[in-house]
Amino acid sequence: MKRTVLAVAGIAAASMALASACAPGSNTEQPKDKPKSSISTDVAKAGDVTLTVWDQEVRGSQNKAMTKLNEEFQEKYPNVKIKRVSKEFGNLKDTLKLALSGKKPPDVVQANQGYGDMGAFVEAGYLAPLDSYADVYDWRDRYSKTLLELNSFSEDGKNFGKGNLYGVSQTGEIVGLFYNKKKLDQLGLEEPKTWADFTAQLKTIKSKGEQPIVFGNKDQYPAIHTYGMLQNRSSSKQDVVDTVFSRGDKSWDTPANEKAAATMQDWAKKGYLSKGANGYGYDQAAADFGKGKGVYLNTGTWLAGDLMDSMGKNVGFMAPPAAAGGDPYTTGGQGLSWSITGKSKNQDVAAAYLDFITNSHAADVVTESGGLPAMPPKSAEPESGTALAQIFSEWESLNESNNLVPYLDYTTPDFYDTMAAELQKLVGSQTTPKSCVQTIDEDYAKFQESK
Repeated sequence: MKRTVLAVAGIAAASMALASACAPGSNTEQPKDKPKSSISTDVAKAGDVTLTVWDQEVRGSQNKAMTKLNEEFQEKYPNVKIKRVSKEFGNLKDTLKLALSGKKPPDVVQANQGYGDMGAFVEAGYLAPLDSYADVYDWRDRYSKTLLELNSFSEDGKNFGKGNLYGVSQTGEIVGLFYNKKKLDQLGLEEPKTWADFTAQLKTIKSKGEQPIVFGNKDQYPAIHTYGMLQNRSSSKQDVVDTVFSRGDKSWDTPANEKAAATMQDWAKKGYLSKGANGYGYDQAAADFGKGKGVYLNTGTWLAGDLMDSMGKNVGFMAPPAAAGGDPYTTGGQGLSWSITGKSKNQDVAAAYLDFITNSHAADVVTESGGLPAMPPKSAEPESGTALAQIFSEWESLNESNNLVPYLDYTTPDFYDTMAAELQKLVGSQTTPKSCVQTIDEDYAKFQESK
């Protein structure tokens, strides 16, 4: 399958419109871009090196790909030992800042894009600019301008999408719907073609004693993805993009956002989302879906490999369907940035490692492990009839039609925490849809005032 990485052009256009914003941290001792003339790409001559790498590739297919790539890198360069520290996404977010601020930070880390993590780390001087490395390794030819912008910040961490490059990404991502093909068939249902078809199915599935959407929100962030899916069907694509990237006079307290919150709470009350979701772990929900529980699972393509391992060709994937005649846009983009820390004493080796785990061979390894690489694989193709084949097709279509919108947690430095907490209360009926969006808007408005 021939694939191009056109990669979220709408996000790039919006990101360039961002103005200054306050992010936590201090911009003292900012690391500078290393002169190209002083960069060595000869890893074998670096001597014995221990490269400490923090990542969040902990799940089956993700871990499989990274384990293989790490082994291959060490085999190619026997003088390098990779000391890998893997943590699930939430744990990585909670502990990475402390690790970066220490006297001996890791050499390579995965940093979430946006103001909350990458912007704060850049402002504090925790990440090294990679522009010279990008020139040496031709990363600007490997990645589209958009993908590079989504890993870029001004040196002070206040402008997202412009300035220096602070990382490269290995994978692409789509947030959509995995579905159990046999369950749909047994219920006399087909893959829904429109949003109305999908929402009508939820009532039918529930009435026949099946769980419509398997949903675990103990980790809090899953609700952000589900809310995003609903927001994408109550708002226009441009409104979502403009709001996330603070373009124009925007507010979070809108009828469209309140409608999305009301729908989410209604789904929880009707049992369309798993009962007791706030005490149900994300990974457990995914594992249960893989064992045959429920009909739909709303999450990202990073789970494709694991679900295909447990369900084979019985699992399908689709972007959330659009309204009849509408635009089928959805949340997505690229995986977390692989970045080099500002205090690393092994930056040249770290850059060679980043190049190795994101090149076309690495894309083959990611594909063979069941993942979606950010750049086209050299030779590997997903097996026909699998969820991964559907994902590759959706990725190409969504990019060509410019129908990927940014993750909501990019919006402000504290937006991830604010949204996660408010949506958990929303799902648990501890707040109203109006109060939910008003509280989120307080965070949003505070950020706008600080610009």
